[in-house]
Amino acid sequence: QVQLVESGGGLVQAGGSLRLSCAASLRTPYAMGWFRQAPGKERDFVAAVSRRGSIRNYADSVKGRFTISRDNAKNTGYLQMNRLKPEDTAVYYCAAAGTLDSVLTARRVNYWGQGTKVTVSS
Repeated sequence: QVQLVESGGGLVQAGGSLRLSCAASLRTPYAMGWFRQAPGKERDFVAAVSRRGSIRNYADSVKGRFTISRDNAKNTGYLQMNRLKPEDTAVYYCAAAGTLDSVLTARRVNYWGQGTKVTVSS
């Protein structure tokens, strides 16, 4: 059974940092991404990284503040979030699919984690 397990969410003040982790049980090569969903809103793309980690994509709203990475030896992905803003408050979901293109859009994602909540206070 495929599992994606996120960790690292929490409460932080504006301007602070958090690092999210996503431990995957997938055995086949996969691209990894992060999405977020605020209350009453749709699940939005945040960042994605290719299978080998050489290509990274970011939503405009997080460019320059967030960094996505992965350690294939540990089967784990990360989202380093710096200079956090109150508008970054959401549940963050780890996502995986066979190709990078497929983790850029929520409806094309094959696997989802359970989500981890991030709250940024002003």
